[in-house]
Amino acid sequence: MELLFEISGWAGAVAILSAFLAVSMGWMKAGKGFQAANLLGACAFIINGAFHEAWPSVVTNIAWFLISAVALLRMRSTRDSPSAAAEAPPVQFPGVPHTTGQLAIVEAPRAASFT
Repeated sequence: MELLFEISGWAGAVAILSAFLAVSMGWMKAGKGFQAANLLGACAFIINGAFHEAWPSVVTNIAWFLISAVALLRMRSTRDSPSAAAEAPPVQFPGVPHTTGQLAIVEAPRAASFT
């Protein structure tokens, strides 16, 4: 039985790290697949952490699970009402340049040099 709990922990690690790698490398979008891998990985970590009585890890992974579950539910509700997705304005983060339109590079005029 102990082997099953160890396999659970390693499977959770593989699921979460594989999803993170795939999104970070651009192989996958941070969508349903990413959130599902995080949700399943967190479940596996919760099982492993509880077996080892690693309560800080269990609490962290419960939060990880809840974040993924809420994200999946929000994605599902957006899918069910396409008008909600169409009405949502694009997110613009402070300090990050707006890149959806044309970019213009403006340089300051240089003083003429006659030497």
